[in-house]
Amino acid sequence: MSKLKVLVARAIFPEVIAKLEQHFDVSANPADELWSRAQLVEKMKDQVGVFTTGSERIDGELLAACPDLKICANMAVGYNNFDIDAMTARGVLATNAPDVLTETTADFGFALLMATARRLTESEHYLRAGKWQRWSYDMFAGSDVHGSTLGILGMGRIGQAVARRGSHGFS
Repeated sequence: MSKLKVLVARAIFPEVIAKLEQHFDVSANPADELWSRAQLVEKMKDQVGVFTTGSERIDGELLAACPDLKICANMAVGYNNFDIDAMTARGVLATNAPDVLTETTADFGFALLMATARRLTESEHYLRAGKWQRWSYDMFAGSDVHGSTLGILGMGRIGQAVARRGSHGFS
């Protein structure tokens, strides 16, 4: 029996492609080109599955040109590129990866919080511009973060992850 055909519309790790190739006949996009609508339709027309990133619009028009398509998997958090009603009507499954970057984004949020409080970017620019002459006790000292009040706008997955990090040392 021949392997089912799947398309990976954007570049991903070679190890992931190799794993997929163990089970599927994979067409990939290692150059990470953003295909035109016509190119996407041409590449998807005989595929059973497609991995997308959110930049490929999956709607009724595209589905009509891809009669074998059974599943579209966004390799991203969102799914606003999917016309869910059209996919449901055609029986095409839609998946995404809603939690893939929650902890990473919270880490970045904390990194930005620390960098801002301690004026890291400003002091780095000062240093690279050749303005630093000698150390001073108050030069770019910034503000203490410990004991501060942490305000979080939105308590979705990422906000909750930030709150978990902030529960140690913030009010």
